[in-house]
Amino acid sequence: MNALFLMLIRWPTSRWLGIVAMSCIAMMAFGVLYLQYYLELEPCPMCIVQRYAMIGIIVWCLLGLSKKSPIRSLAMSWLVFLSAGFGAFVAARQTWLQWYPPEAVSCGRDFYGMIENFPLQRAIPMIFKGSGDCTKIDWTFLGASIANWSFLVFSSIFILILALRWRDGFFRAPTQ
Repeated sequence: MNALFLMLIRWPTSRWLGIVAMSCIAMMAFGVLYLQYYLELEPCPMCIVQRYAMIGIIVWCLLGLSKKSPIRSLAMSWLVFLSAGFGAFVAARQTWLQWYPPEAVSCGRDFYGMIENFPLQRAIPMIFKGSGDCTKIDWTFLGASIANWSFLVFSSIFILILALRWRDGFFRAPTQ
């Protein structure tokens, strides 16, 4: 058990970024293919913003996989950290709305209606306000909603990257 723990601690940052990228790809596939297309659950705008944060994490992780450029791994790990923090913030806000719904349930217009009816410079701020019923819990697993699980995942990635940056030195390029 101790040897396994030491091995995991000593894994290079690029390996962890690869694991995070593959995990996020699997979660996106689950969310889109199973929840959205198979179960026909329509994502609210807060869910869509969380998807953007997840896509950002995937992109930053894949760009940080280069073993030839430790500086790029450093920069990309900080971008993963920021994206995970943003995703955790949005998921926490949605969780709060689900636990303590406002009396007037309105997050605004639906996402596709905003994109189709408004210019992009007006639609993007509306998306971040949210629309539809962000307080609605359509699906649960082990008693937790999608927003709860998203918060857990984003927070775990946030803590992992923070631990990696602490291990390697916050602004020092990771050793490959």
